[in-house]
Amino acid sequence: MGEISLQFEVISLIVLVAILVIDLLLVLKRPHVPSFKECIGWVVFYVALALIFAVTLYFLAGHQVAGQFIVGWLTEYSLSIDNLFVFIVIMSKFAVPRKYQQEVLMVGIIIALIARAILILLGVAVINSFAWVFYIFAIFLFYTAYKQVQGEEEEEAEDGFVMKNLKKVVHVHDHYDGSKIRTVVNGKKVFTPMLLVFLTIGLTDVMFAFDSIPAILGITQNPFIVFTTNLFALMGLRQLYFLLGGLVDRLVYLHYGLAAILAFIGVKLVIHAAHEAPLWPKDSGFGHFVHSIPEIPIWLSLAVIAGSMIIAIIASLLWAPKTNDDQPAAAVEGGEGR
Repeated sequence: MGEISLQFEVISLIVLVAILVIDLLLVLKRPHVPSFKECIGWVVFYVALALIFAVTLYFLAGHQVAGQFIVGWLTEYSLSIDNLFVFIVIMSKFAVPRKYQQEVLMVGIIIALIARAILILLGVAVINSFAWVFYIFAIFLFYTAYKQVQGEEEEEAEDGFVMKNLKKVVHVHDHYDGSKIRTVVNGKKVFTPMLLVFLTIGLTDVMFAFDSIPAILGITQNPFIVFTTNLFALMGLRQLYFLLGGLVDRLVYLHYGLAAILAFIGVKLVIHAAHEAPLWPKDSGFGHFVHSIPEIPIWLSLAVIAGSMIIAIIASLLWAPKTNDDQPAAAVEGGEGR
């Protein structure tokens, strides 16, 4: 297996971050509701870019590193789609005008990148020093999978916390003034609801980072691969938000697919931890049995992750319970003010 050169890593990160910055500048320069064609173009571009990157890794570092990237990217992309559910709830609650939803999403993506970068560095450092932390990560992933099955909505608690406590400290006006965080009302400077939106998005991103980082670290501990999988997973997320629209609300079984992925990676982590930091002596009967369990190969991880998402999506589209609410997602159809 080849090694990824530092020069390639630096150049790759510079190029990818530059693409993300250009995407942000386009939103700031011309805030608008992207068309279906525009969304399709950007999503296809980012997916193609990720696949080209994987092929490049294959020739530079071999099939194992390329496979780790593909599996990690699909895992993080799946969890990022789950983010869309939360974004829709937030946009709907705060009635963010459609014209400015792209800016909110881009701010959320930037906050997510920063939060994940910090957790990646901390996570890799801890793993390198304490291999037994894999057991902790596995337990956390099992717990997260359980929450997915239960369909718990932490974002509502986060939103309530922000709304109740922030309004005690600062005065927040009831109406938006474009995408501004502060505005002037009756000669006084006040905050707009956009402040609450950004804070809620930020808190939610941090929450999701705690879910996604242990998941990717269960696949690879290479900081470069871990960060690039997160970067590619977040690229095109805002366009995917508008592209899916009301379809996201129809993916009622998606959380079961995500739970299966997280639980599978949890099992993968336990097996890996048993090899790196065994809880029983290797020369004991049970210790020998546990140590003899082979590591889960990349191809099996890819099959389970892709299969879980495909089955969840198909089941949602074909066998979702009938409801009387056929309206598209409120966030995508959000009004122009509160």
